[in-house]
Amino acid sequence: MKKIMVAVLALGMVSSGCKVFQKVQKDDAPAPETVQDNAKVFSVPKAKTEIREEPTSDRMFEEEVEKPVRIQSENFSFDQKEDQVKNENKSFFVIIGSFSSNANANRYKQELIPQGFSPIVLHSETGYYRVCVNSFIDEAEARKRVYQIRNEFPQYADTWLLIKK
Repeated sequence: MKKIMVAVLALGMVSSGCKVFQKVQKDDAPAPETVQDNAKVFSVPKAKTEIREEPTSDRMFEEEVEKPVRIQSENFSFDQKEDQVKNENKSFFVIIGSFSSNANANRYKQELIPQGFSPIVLHSETGYYRVCVNSFIDEAEARKRVYQIRNEFPQYADTWLLIKK
């Protein structure tokens, strides 16, 4: 116990003698030394802001970026023979829904008809029933239709493109 007391007392005396633990009075404080630092200072240019005369929204500085079109390539068969005849030379199909059950795909198909679509059901090699609303020979036209559907019908924002293998 005596050793601990002696150690604490010695530590207290050493710490009281250190400059680190002593308070420096303002009168006795030495003048600050001038140190020349050769640090480089970089300036960042100010961001350019664009002010529109007629803003169309609160988010006038943000550009709307279209979500990329998901593309999948697979083999499939047509649910009805007349659909196959109409679309046999087309390679790009705009898919608006995908179901594991044929009954659900046909029910969804019936919901789309009053909205102005002419849907058909495709049976994929993966076992899914794809509800297609348009088919095209040209990929650019198909992509254009996907974007058009996404803009006109926000509820179908996940519309994608199926390429026939």
